[in-house]
Amino acid sequence: MAKYNLFAPPHSLNIRGELHSLSPAKIMGILNLTPDSFYDGGELNQEQDVLAKAEKMLEDGASFLDLGAYSSRPGAEHISTEEEWNRMQTPLKSIRAEFPKAVISIDTFRAELAEKALDEGADLINDISGGKLDPEMIPLVVKRKVPYCAMHMQGTPQNMQENPSYNSVVQEVYKELSDINHRMSQEGFSDLILDPGFGFGKSLEHNFELLDSLELFHAIGRPILLGFSRKSVINKVLNVSKYDALNGTTVLNTIALVKGASILRVHDVKEAAEAVKLFSKMSMPKRSEIDTLQA
Repeated sequence: MAKYNLFAPPHSLNIRGELHSLSPAKIMGILNLTPDSFYDGGELNQEQDVLAKAEKMLEDGASFLDLGAYSSRPGAEHISTEEEWNRMQTPLKSIRAEFPKAVISIDTFRAELAEKALDEGADLINDISGGKLDPEMIPLVVKRKVPYCAMHMQGTPQNMQENPSYNSVVQEVYKELSDINHRMSQEGFSDLILDPGFGFGKSLEHNFELLDSLELFHAIGRPILLGFSRKSVINKVLNVSKYDALNGTTVLNTIALVKGASILRVHDVKEAAEAVKLFSKMSMPKRSEIDTLQA
């Protein structure tokens, strides 16, 4: 019983001056604006396609729309900030205008692009590098007082899966995320989200070691975002393609909910929202009840 964190503390985020509870867990829908993302790259070429996908995700239960214009799949081509913004600008403006109440997240590690996106109405920055690839990123989000998701990644998208290695993946990822939290706390920054970075500089074994120990990360005291959606962590175990990995994604999302995840980042919003709805019907034991059972 002690292995599973069925009593993760509730969290909330301040978005545009309004408090958004993360209990029950929330869904972040992935909107890839790239031609080469690992699963759905190239699907959203027209403005109407982007708006239709955004509308469907919101209807299906997404609390966040995560727009990404730089492919971070292993070995992806490195593009300029200008190219990333060219891909991002029009879809961001269109979604902001069409869905004024939507919470828009921007998936970027570049402070310059993040600032432009915030100026166009974005609400949250989702940084795969946790501030390591651009030293201006953390000062920017502190200044702008917008929620910030810091992810752990070993290396860069171009080389992260060449030979990921750790003495202890759990201890090293925990330390890095804890260090980010300490820095942000010193800055008086409240709205920090942490992501262990499944598939980003981790082997198959590393990914499952992290998932197995996920409840330990609650000691840092920040909400946890997880992204398993259709990744090789599923495909390699089940011997299926990314197109047949929805069931595996739902299984790992459910395990993540048991272990206290606050946000699930997914391609398939409806199925993830159903997992949250079913899980939230469970009556979580109080800490006093757990202690009594363990005595």
